[in-house]
Amino acid sequence: MHNLTAIEDTKEIAIRHFLDSLTLSLCFKEKNVDVKKNTFCDVGSGAGFPGAVLSIYYGPLLNITLIESVSKKCAFLEFIKAELDLSHEVICKRAEHITLEFDYAVCRALGKLKDIEPILLKLSKKGAFVMKGKELPEGYQFCKIELRDIKDSYIIFIPKTK
Repeated sequence: MHNLTAIEDTKEIAIRHFLDSLTLSLCFKEKNVDVKKNTFCDVGSGAGFPGAVLSIYYGPLLNITLIESVSKKCAFLEFIKAELDLSHEVICKRAEHITLEFDYAVCRALGKLKDIEPILLKLSKKGAFVMKGKELPEGYQFCKIELRDIKDSYIIFIPKTK
């Protein structure tokens, strides 16, 4: 078994990884982002959160590429793609070295906003969604997530301005 996350409790995994990843779908809806008409990349996909979960949820309607620099995690992302017959792509490279452009970039638990914002905006044509949990820096658009098991959580939306 790969040790890809620190959380081991089944219920906590379901809430803190899977349900949390799916909150992006609520933010897409709030920001009128049509998943069928746009391309996405998940930067720092790790064990597939949120990218692989979104790939499962939306199926082939979602055109998403999972970007991860750690070989062990890339192998896992390829494995679940094959095992679950998913349509996501996997790029095993540091995001800073990718020259492709997607409509939107998404990320979760990637680092400090000031450090990752330029990378996300370089990869996106329309903007980026950054899952920041309870942290909400000033001056950003956001979606507030209020669910029974996830309270006061924020997804920051950074529109791409030319």
